[in-house]
Amino acid sequence: MLLRTWLRRTVLASAMLGAGLGAGLAPAGARAQPAEKPLRLVVNVGLQTLDPIAGTSFVTRNFAYMVFDTLVAMDSQGQYRPQMLQGWEVSADGLTYRFTLRPGLEWHDGTPVTAEDCVASLKRWGARDSTGRRLMAATQELRATGPDSFELKLAKPFGGVIDALGKPSVHTPFMMPARLAATPPTQPVTEIVGSGPFLFVKEEWVPGERTVFRRNPRYRPRDEPADGLAGGKVAHMQRVEFLTITDPATRAAALQNGEVDYLEYAPLDYLPMLRRDRKLVLAKPGGIAQIMGAVAVNHAQPPFDSLPVRQALQMALDQREVVAVHGLPDEMTRVPCQSMTLCGTRYSSEAGGEALREPSLERAQALLKQSGYKNERVVFLHPADSALINPMALVVADRMKRAGFNVEVQTLDWATVAQRWLSRAPVEQGGWSVVPVIYTGFDMSEPLSNPGISYNCTGTAPWLYCDEALKPLLERFEAESDLEKRRAIVADINRRALANVNFPLTGQFSSPAVWRAELEGVIDFGFPVLWNIRRAAR
Repeated sequence: MLLRTWLRRTVLASAMLGAGLGAGLAPAGARAQPAEKPLRLVVNVGLQTLDPIAGTSFVTRNFAYMVFDTLVAMDSQGQYRPQMLQGWEVSADGLTYRFTLRPGLEWHDGTPVTAEDCVASLKRWGARDSTGRRLMAATQELRATGPDSFELKLAKPFGGVIDALGKPSVHTPFMMPARLAATPPTQPVTEIVGSGPFLFVKEEWVPGERTVFRRNPRYRPRDEPADGLAGGKVAHMQRVEFLTITDPATRAAALQNGEVDYLEYAPLDYLPMLRRDRKLVLAKPGGIAQIMGAVAVNHAQPPFDSLPVRQALQMALDQREVVAVHGLPDEMTRVPCQSMTLCGTRYSSEAGGEALREPSLERAQALLKQSGYKNERVVFLHPADSALINPMALVVADRMKRAGFNVEVQTLDWATVAQRWLSRAPVEQGGWSVVPVIYTGFDMSEPLSNPGISYNCTGTAPWLYCDEALKPLLERFEAESDLEKRRAIVADINRRALANVNFPLTGQFSSPAVWRAELEGVIDFGFPVLWNIRRAAR
């Protein structure tokens, strides 16, 4: 009954709209052809915000990869390759980068992509993103040198210029026309004009429920195989839909029945059933495509303004117990892991985490007693509507109570939590102490975008951590270009972040996508990549 109700409201309605759209595009006198079945993706969270610079959600980032494009893109091996760019040159001193665009790039409105557009887009992104702000602070000049060329001159060394331009984490530096990039970065743009492989069908968008795309006939993919986010983005499907189905059982049934094609995240309670279904393919994400759980603690308010209290919390968290609540097979977990940049990534390091590999409630209780903790109330904001965070939060709250913390759990939805944790007030005035969170490897694996590292002493992250000893390490990492030297610096960064308990970790695991086996060319990358997909001929 749930499936039937959802299909009546969403699938059948969108099919009718799709038929109407196709009829409107058909040439006069053309013979009617059977409509191609749309590619239907069920997203984890409904799309509410379209601007990937003003917005902060993963679904907005995923939407943006459909309609926008990037100068540089990450491949399946984590390497950065030219995308909109034909290439680049770097001066001998490493301070000047000269970029050239690929010929023939067009915006969705038919106008050419220019270097001025890209410069304006980078400046808007650089005023919003944590990595972008660091890059712009190191920049002396960013200017167009011709219709299809531009130049970045650094005032000081910045080793990760290319990495920054291709970063897939929020906020990704997507390109847009200069007239739109003139919009203040915290204010959403008023229209969606990209140059990516799909067009956004605005008239069919139902915020939070359905987002519709159609193939961009003007898009010119690179003449090379698709590889991760890099390579040739060939859009085979004429129509793609993002759909929202909140009930896990309905999501699973809709996939098995062929009413939808792809689930961004498999409902974990139904994972054994979906794994057994030969009509389905389960993704096998690892490393950067995995998820890390963590606890955001309010460093600005008692009791977690005290390092010894934070250390007691850190010792109480057993990653094995927290992640076990999801019931995942061993190959989908990586616990314990005390790498702030995730285990299995290019900057992975567990330096400083040796004592945390065997957590202990008894030692946590002793640390808490030694800390001078006065039984202050700990306000624990519990986002119960998150299928991934909710069960982990229950375990974290229980272990905190058993360690001796006076925990007050406030059960809320994520939207409310996201507002509440912006408060800097004490708990007696509506403030907060603890929020369990999850981040993808795309957000955690690079130190300059990692939420537990990059906001150090900036006063911008809700948890307001600040470790003076971490500042010079981040500056060294930022200036260094040699990968092995960068890795050595990351080991020192990891030691400091764990020692200061910036962002205690609760475990690394997979939340895999699942799709119907009839889909060919699916790129298993950790979030939905919907170009390169064909439906197998029957």
